[in-house]
Amino acid sequence: MSEAKDTLLRQLTLLRLIPEYPRYTSSQTLHEKLHDRGYKVELRTVQRDLNRLSAPFSLTNSKKGGRNEWSYTKGTPLDLRDMEPSTALALYLAESHLRTLLPQSVLDLLGPQFNKARNYLDNLGQNDLAHWARRVRTHPNGKALLPAQVDSDVWRAVSSALLACRQLQVNYLSRSKADAKTLLIHPAGLVSRQSIGYLIGTVDGYDDLRQFALHRIRQAECLDTPARERPDFEIDHYIRQHLNTATPIEQVELVADVSPQIAWLLGETPLSTQQSLEALEGSDWKRLRAWVPDDQETLWWVFGLGENVRVHEPQSWVREIQHKADRLRCLYEQ
Repeated sequence: MSEAKDTLLRQLTLLRLIPEYPRYTSSQTLHEKLHDRGYKVELRTVQRDLNRLSAPFSLTNSKKGGRNEWSYTKGTPLDLRDMEPSTALALYLAESHLRTLLPQSVLDLLGPQFNKARNYLDNLGQNDLAHWARRVRTHPNGKALLPAQVDSDVWRAVSSALLACRQLQVNYLSRSKADAKTLLIHPAGLVSRQSIGYLIGTVDGYDDLRQFALHRIRQAECLDTPARERPDFEIDHYIRQHLNTATPIEQVELVADVSPQIAWLLGETPLSTQQSLEALEGSDWKRLRAWVPDDQETLWWVFGLGENVRVHEPQSWVREIQHKADRLRCLYEQ
């Protein structure tokens, strides 16, 4: 019974490996793929299986270079084809990242493929790619907050409106005013930034682009009315100049003394493409010079270095750091 079961599973796996016309794959390739999946049989056994299965499963073969190549006939109703190990691995590792980047309609179509990839790798015990899936992860630098929860119906409406260039009606909770407001938005883009996704768009009746945190959209409806397009909108430029800031971001020269640990870190992972580190006389610290964005994110990063940095320029940053230090001192002296 065990041998019969093994034969059945092997033949089912074999059927999954055969492509649909006009693509073909050779008996030798099928034999190698079965071997990768743990079926240690001879090539002659695979060839016999193919001949037996060809009629009931609508297989067709052709000779190419002295080799038999196999395919499903065009329009075969039964889809038993398997995905490649590399495809399964790519889908498995990409799934969590793509959930906030792809339209819901696309995610719905990919859902069965994601499930198939997970199940495939779970059952691929000794394959090298299965080991890779279990051993490789991405890990953010620093403390990563849990992703803000976005209602699935909201995401479906937002992604559909952006995809189809339609107007979007939302009930939006303003963080500054702490109350919900109904808005009609013309979507322009979408940015996923660490744990929060932002819809970029204009409110009906206004021309300025604004950012709407997806998790603060309480309700959303994709309308049939076409959205007002902005031919001048370029999302990469917008991210560099306007994301999370009220005014365009300028570049400034950061001049600071940094500890040996930070100097080593910046030597391996520079703060910018225009950076230099110079030794300080009589000290193991180094003088850092780098052109960086004059924004809160970079300033927060510098402030987070604490006693490992002494900023000299720009002066506006020096004053801001001094004010923060004074406020911290007052807070902890209470």
